[in-house]
Amino acid sequence: MPETGLLGPSSIRRIAAELDLKPTKQRGQNVVIDPNTVRRIVSLSGVTGDDVVLEIGPGLGSLTLGLLEVARAVTVVEIEDRLADRLPQTVTDRLGSSAADRMAVVNADAMRIHELPGEVATAVVANLPYNISVPVLLHLLARFPGWSKALVMVQLEVADRLVAPPGNKTYGVPSAKMAWYASAKKVGTVSPKVFWPVPNVESGLVRIERRDPPVTDAPREKVFAVIDAAFGQRRKMLRAALAPLIGSAAASSQIIEEAGVDPQARGEVLDINQFAAVASAWMTASPDGLR
Repeated sequence: MPETGLLGPSSIRRIAAELDLKPTKQRGQNVVIDPNTVRRIVSLSGVTGDDVVLEIGPGLGSLTLGLLEVARAVTVVEIEDRLADRLPQTVTDRLGSSAADRMAVVNADAMRIHELPGEVATAVVANLPYNISVPVLLHLLARFPGWSKALVMVQLEVADRLVAPPGNKTYGVPSAKMAWYASAKKVGTVSPKVFWPVPNVESGLVRIERRDPPVTDAPREKVFAVIDAAFGQRRKMLRAALAPLIGSAAASSQIIEEAGVDPQARGEVLDINQFAAVASAWMTASPDGLR
């Protein structure tokens, strides 16, 4: 009798053997082998039958199948040819041809995609590779403004950074840049035991809700330049950390004060609105743009 429904450990290993695929921890290739974990991720995502979901790195299709059971349509972006080529067969075998018809496969690097086929995605759900999770997530936020919600599984340490508020010891560049686009909340953890191969770390589930960026006349690129500089030497006071960017410690202090921020503060205590205010003051003082 043919196997149907979500993938389990034996079916995952069988497909991997067919493809001569050996997932590696070094590349962040950790496949979810537990159907209950897949169902939990889909449930926490809030995806409904009205949603068009974008999934990054579907791999063998564990999460893809769970999403297709709920969503109206799913677009997957897979960089490896053999995985992208095999996915339609897996979906057809497990859920039927009608489910496969609701899936679009994009064989590409997620960091290089600038457009997607079909309807605009309304949600993102993904088990993001550990080594590129933050850059991919920020790229999706910047490039595809149509989606309003997401549930991503990332390394637990990364999850903590994405959701950290100002003043928290893990607050940094990912936290501040995420806050430009959206609110982020950690909604659970995932044991290493549900993956193959078993990673050396726990994973975290982060729910993202897009919101309007701060009201500012400074473009995102300039705000992000300030964030990068502030955390580039996070133990330094802002006036010193921003001096190379702005031109001098004196000019830096003046601009920071004009933004209503203490020049002796450190970047780790500023929220996204304060970073935007500093960037705006910098623009006023230097209207020609980045130095």
